[in-house]
Amino acid sequence: MKSIQSRMFLSVAIACATVVMTQPLSAQNKRPLHKKSTQPITVQWLGHAAFEVTSSTGTKILIDPFLSGNPSTPDSLKQLGRYHPQAILVTHSHADHALDAVTIATASGAPVIGAVEHIASFKLPAKQSMGGNVGGRFTIGDVIVHLVPAMHSSDPGGRPLGFVLEFSDGRTLYHTGDTWVFGDMSLIQEFYHPNIILLGVGGGPYTEGPKEALRAIQKYFTPDHIIPMHYGTFPGLSDEAEVKAVFGAERHTVVMRPGQVRVF
Repeated sequence: MKSIQSRMFLSVAIACATVVMTQPLSAQNKRPLHKKSTQPITVQWLGHAAFEVTSSTGTKILIDPFLSGNPSTPDSLKQLGRYHPQAILVTHSHADHALDAVTIATASGAPVIGAVEHIASFKLPAKQSMGGNVGGRFTIGDVIVHLVPAMHSSDPGGRPLGFVLEFSDGRTLYHTGDTWVFGDMSLIQEFYHPNIILLGVGGGPYTEGPKEALRAIQKYFTPDHIIPMHYGTFPGLSDEAEVKAVFGAERHTVVMRPGQVRVF
C-alpha cells in the first residue's frame, strides 16, 4: 500500500514540475530586465493620438497625424509643410487619426503604413503604400515597425491596429491606437516588452477610459514610461485632471502637454 502511495505522490510531483517548467517565460517572469541605453528616443506629443517619434540616428516616425483640424494641437504644429518623416503610421481610418496622412505623404514623399485595405484607399504611389496586417512588420531606417491588434473599428479601411516600434538598442515603444483592454495584450508584452507605452485613456463613447487603461497596464505590462494620450481634445473625453487622478500613483506615468518634447 505504501509503495502505491509513494508512486502516486511521485507522479503528482512530476506532473506539477512539468506544468511549471512548460509555462511560457512571460508567465514565470512577467517583469523582464529592461535595457538601459544612452541612445536617445525623442517623443513629441502633437495632441490627441498624434506623435512624432525620432530614433537616435534621426529616423522620424509620424503616428496618427490629426493636426490641421485638431483643437489641441498648437498652431505652430498645424503647418503640415513642417513635417518630413521617414514614415507615417496610421492606426485606423477615423479622421481623428488619419486626417492629414495623405497631405503630408504627398508633400514629403513618405510611405504610409497601416492596414492594407485602408492604405490602398489613399491611392498613393506604390512605393508609398505600405499596407500590412496584424503580425506584419516594416523596416524604416533603424526602426522596425511591428503591426499589432487593437480592439476598435475602422470603416472604411480594414481593421484597427496598434504599432510597436523597435529601436536599434533593443528598446520598444507601443502606440496602442484606439482600443479596449484585450487578452492579446499579454502577447504584446511577451514578444516586445514595451519600454514606452503611448496609452489611449480618453474614454467617452468610443474608447477605454483612464481606469480601464490603468488596469491594462497593471494586468499586462511592465513599462519604464507611460504617456497618456487621446484625452482633452473634445467634449466627452477625459481631461488632464481626470487622467492625473487615476494615474497619479503610477510612478511610470509621464503626463505631457501637446507640443511638448521628451527624451527617453
